[in-house]
Amino acid sequence: MNTSYRKIVVKIGSNVLTRENGLPDTSRIEHLVEQLSAIKKQGIEVIVVSSGAVASGRSLIKIQEKQDAVAARQLLASIGQIKLIHTYMQLFEKQELLCSQVLVTKEDFRDRMHYLNIKNCLEILLQHHVIPVVNENDVVSVTELMFTDNDELAGLIASMLNADALIILSNVDGIYNGDPKSEGSKVIEEVGRNAGNISTFITSGKSGFGRGGMVTKLSMAQKVARLGIPVHIANGTKANIITDVLTGRVVHTRFVPEKNTSGKKKWIAHSENAATGTVKLNKGAIQALISGKASSLLPVGITAVGSDFQKGDIIRLTDENNTLIGLGIAEYGSDKAREKIGEKGQRPLVHYNYFYAIL
Repeated sequence: MNTSYRKIVVKIGSNVLTRENGLPDTSRIEHLVEQLSAIKKQGIEVIVVSSGAVASGRSLIKIQEKQDAVAARQLLASIGQIKLIHTYMQLFEKQELLCSQVLVTKEDFRDRMHYLNIKNCLEILLQHHVIPVVNENDVVSVTELMFTDNDELAGLIASMLNADALIILSNVDGIYNGDPKSEGSKVIEEVGRNAGNISTFITSGKSGFGRGGMVTKLSMAQKVARLGIPVHIANGTKANIITDVLTGRVVHTRFVPEKNTSGKKKWIAHSENAATGTVKLNKGAIQALISGKASSLLPVGITAVGSDFQKGDIIRLTDENNTLIGLGIAEYGSDKAREKIGEKGQRPLVHYNYFYAIL
């Protein structure tokens, strides 16, 4: 296989795994497993982030329409997760490969210790040539605890494991420069840092049975590419799609990666929800931080310290209008930071190595 990738994360969306009636498409899942197995046998490490638990549950039980939506999701996911992983297990066994189930929630990524626990788990599986099948634990993840969708989870896993690529399989060929159904609309085959606001091309409707639409995929893909990992969005309903993406034989959207960043920066980038305190900055500090040069946040650039935080916490850095500029790890607590506001010659509150720019 003509690829330099040695470790890939493949996210398979609900709209790829399900038929039009919302039930699982077993033959398509089998074809995807055959491709993943072929890649694995070429010596490439493979991590699968798979939707489909709710759809699998729907194939096993009928529920009353008046049932609460969250409760219905928990019921279907709880039953369906067993069916889904059993399907994967049987199909990988046919290829003489072992897969495992890894269920996570947003809470599992809330601090560095939990984050490293998940990372260690995935790494030991890969060391033993096991293919991890990762999914959000929809049984306990409800509303505010949920990932936006599995795209967000896939981006997090790719960043965590420093993957060589993230492949997102949807039911369209990529990101289009207009409505995919309109004549004349074409797939944008390459997206770089200076692509402008291509989200204006995307219709906000959700696709198929998934929670997330193309807008979510776009913002997540851009974030992961900025961290140094190429992202491919392709049509998972096409035959041989994974192998064709890896060999460049199919039209799809590729997000060009920037310079690779450290493991800690990758964690910070995905940790906005774990941030505790907020610190407001003046224009000079903002310019220095987003200039691309190695600039740390010095107290002279701070105008206000919001909610309390401790040394080692992730904090939000904003401008005077509360617009988020970036995230960073605090070198000391909020009490000390308040004492030093506006002072020159003081130790940085956030070191450049532990700062991630949102802008």
